[in-house]
Amino acid sequence: MKEIAVSELNLNPMTLIAKDWLLITAGNKERGYNTMTASWGHLGALWAHNTGLPTAIVYVRPQRYTKEFVDREGEFTLSFFEQNFKRDLAYIGTHSGRDEDKVAKTNLTPVYDGEHTYFAEANLVLVCRKIYRAPILEDGFIDKDIMAATYPERDFHDMYVGEITKVLIKD
Repeated sequence: MKEIAVSELNLNPMTLIAKDWLLITAGNKERGYNTMTASWGHLGALWAHNTGLPTAIVYVRPQRYTKEFVDREGEFTLSFFEQNFKRDLAYIGTHSGRDEDKVAKTNLTPVYDGEHTYFAEANLVLVCRKIYRAPILEDGFIDKDIMAATYPERDFHDMYVGEITKVLIKD
């Protein structure tokens, strides 16, 4: 993979996230890592005056094993793949790393890069420095139908904002 500047990214986040999915991964080889599939998220600019920090926002439910790793670590990665890896992402999204080495049961290869982990088969990796976390709250919903449909068990996600510090693309 080669590193590019975040300003060189040319993508459609609506298809990249909602249609193609991604893996949220936190941890490293020494302390352990876990990953989960996601189809919700945001990419954009936030906060810094006149420029906006390049940021990614992801959402993790409290019962997800990956949440322990995202909470513990200072960084997380977002790995994006071509369509032929959709079955692997579906497997990872329906099995817990608490119960098995779910990555070993896929065609994905972890790459340990210092403090973070991503996957060799990804065509795009965003390395993010965690800068903000907040829970999604019931009283924040203006449209209560969305809340009722998405959170029937009231297991609201935590939102994590990460500053995109590195962008890797396939050579």
